[in-house]
Amino acid sequence: MPLSEHEQRLLEQMERALSADDPKFANAMKGTRHGRAAKRRLFIGIAAVVVGLVLLIIGASTSQIWLGAGGFIVMLAGTIWAFSPARGAHGAASGQPPAGAPRPPRSGKSRRSGSFMERLEQRWDRRRGQW
Repeated sequence: MPLSEHEQRLLEQMERALSADDPKFANAMKGTRHGRAAKRRLFIGIAAVVVGLVLLIIGASTSQIWLGAGGFIVMLAGTIWAFSPARGAHGAASGQPPAGAPRPPRSGKSRRSGSFMERLEQRWDRRRGQW
């Protein structure tokens, strides 16, 4: 059932308010868009799982342990392939440095004052305009 115009306007207003209040959280919740490459990765992974399952069943029915173990490995690799992000999906596009890259130096104070909970409370108060 589609949303009414009023519900769509309310949803858009809530999205804008969330983006204004906490842009990092809003970007994290948007997720990644599934393009043609992601669908192809998922299809290849599912095909590998099916092939691995067939090999596993054949290996078990013919008592050939190596064939069953190979089928299990193919199934595992297919699952990992299907659900892992493509290389470069989290790099420059998301603004995060790739793994292993040196971190940029911090500007300002190297040590923040106050406990963890105090900093959280300060952030909450600033976000709500009470600071």
